[in-house]
Amino acid sequence: MIRLLYSCFLYILSPFIVIYLYLIRGHKTPTYRLFFLERFALSLKSLPRNAVIFHCASVGEVLAATPLIKAYIKRHPNDYIVITCNTPTGRQQATDSLGQHANICYLPFDFWHCSKRFIKTLQPKLLIILETELWLNLLAQANKQACPTVIINARLSEKSLKGYQRVSPLAKRLMKSIDHLACHNEEDAKRFITLGLARQKVTVTGSIKFDIQIDSDVQLNANALKAQLADRPVWVAGSTHPKEHEKVLFAHQQLLKKNPNALLIIAPRHPEQFQFVADILNQQAFSFTKRSEALEPTKQVLLADTLGELKMLYGCADIAYIGGSLIERGGHNPLEAAAFAVGVLTGPSTYNFSHIYPDLLSNKGALQIDHEQQLSEVLIKLFDDFDTRTLLGKNAHACLQKNQGAIPKSLDLLTSLRTSEELT
Repeated sequence: MIRLLYSCFLYILSPFIVIYLYLIRGHKTPTYRLFFLERFALSLKSLPRNAVIFHCASVGEVLAATPLIKAYIKRHPNDYIVITCNTPTGRQQATDSLGQHANICYLPFDFWHCSKRFIKTLQPKLLIILETELWLNLLAQANKQACPTVIINARLSEKSLKGYQRVSPLAKRLMKSIDHLACHNEEDAKRFITLGLARQKVTVTGSIKFDIQIDSDVQLNANALKAQLADRPVWVAGSTHPKEHEKVLFAHQQLLKKNPNALLIIAPRHPEQFQFVADILNQQAFSFTKRSEALEPTKQVLLADTLGELKMLYGCADIAYIGGSLIERGGHNPLEAAAFAVGVLTGPSTYNFSHIYPDLLSNKGALQIDHEQQLSEVLIKLFDDFDTRTLLGKNAHACLQKNQGAIPKSLDLLTSLRTSEELT
């Protein structure tokens, strides 16, 4: 009954969902209109059957999952791999990172007929979902086709738990559809069990986001860009959002008064914001250059208007501010900066990474600031104090290393489930 009600509710919303994605989002970002039939589980003929499907909702999940997927491919080279995403930027990141080894497509809308057609057509041998992207019809159809479903890197905050408890029948049906779940810690495990997931289906692996590695090409590119900047003091504001861009630029204005040679590299979270930030920079009379154009290393701001380079840009920085945190967006991943031993600054809104920031803050690898004025004050102090700035970065890197190991555990879990499926 709950699945019927859920499906009816989605069908009622379906015109609005399509209008929003194709017309509204598609107008702002035309790439939303590409491959649109895949969202209805159409145009699937080029995808392999009996593949292992990894679902990574957007860019963050793709970046986190890439080392795991590469490790899986290395261990099981004969398996076909399909990676599904929800967003154009996630799809592009998956194509750039894994396109030579996997097939990429959009995950269909969770309408009953779309999920049924998707699973029945592809007949996957394993469905692996990153984070907690739980779709009732998708999971139900996977169960019906005897395709094991595994949730990797799962997390469930106390706030999310209360939200699921408000729709308890739906939550219990979701939990019943999961074959195994690998989560960050025991607190997450207890919350999923509270929702109805059987204890024997839960494994604590830690977060795969801590297992980030800096490959040689990224390091070489970071070193090359840093050399072009001629040892200027550099801070990166990564994954910034509307109403946050302005706060970051205010802080940079104050920093320039004390340190005129300082450079800000600002990387908006979404491509549709690139021109918007360029307009603000012009309005506020900043001298700036764009990453997509020939570098002018003496400018006050470098606008990162390219995709897939944020990790490398953190490698050029002395300090990193992680966006989505001075506004109520829950923050973004600080561990790419930590991997380069770059100290982290964050605003108070970090609920998306509540499994990472407490440890990073307690180990003094990150500092929390509450507003743009404080951001400018902390930047000024850190650029005046090499030892404190360096220690902040070393502590961030040490915290990262201390928490690594989730990918080998997750890979062993997937291998065991895959083997069990072949034996049945």
